[in-house]
Amino acid sequence: MREAVKLHNYFKEHAIDAGCDEAGRGCYAGPVFAAAVVLPPDFYHPQLNDSKLLPAKTREELKIFIQQKALHYCVAMVDVAEIDSINILKASQKAMHLALDGLNVAPEFISVDGNYFIPYKKIPYQCIVKGDSQYAHIAAASILAKTYRDEYMRRLHTDFPHYNWHANKGYGTLEHRTAIEAHGICIHHRKSFKITAPQLSCFE
Repeated sequence: MREAVKLHNYFKEHAIDAGCDEAGRGCYAGPVFAAAVVLPPDFYHPQLNDSKLLPAKTREELKIFIQQKALHYCVAMVDVAEIDSINILKASQKAMHLALDGLNVAPEFISVDGNYFIPYKKIPYQCIVKGDSQYAHIAAASILAKTYRDEYMRRLHTDFPHYNWHANKGYGTLEHRTAIEAHGICIHHRKSFKITAPQLSCFE
């Protein structure tokens, strides 16, 4: 069993500090998701960490725990059409802004995983590289964004089983790339990523 990690619950003391993270930025297919989470000061779970470091079963268990214990949370997405229209960086930022919009409290501070953030409503913020392995509210946002997106891709898999999104979730795995070579791309692939030849498949 992985040794328990005690993360800091927030970056900014004595403020409503919303942790933000996104999931799916580097995928070939599907929307980008983001979450914003405000946790209580005494929040703790021994397995909470960056979602990428956890097995799927643990992420799903943590999703339930976070939704039960968080003071406020919201998950949002930006679809493929908009990703292709405005680019994935702007789409990821928009997804985080939409998640912040969906909170039922106005944050006083925003803690963001990574090194880039487009300011939101003049609210002070801090970008934290690998913040999802240091701060519980960012890790919680990472978990929610990842689990919600994974569930969305599993639903898409039903209509497009040959890409096996149930397993690869739209990431550019060898299996996914091989399926694209065999079947072309479909309506859920990001055309702006230029992941295949100009000839598109019949799934348009």
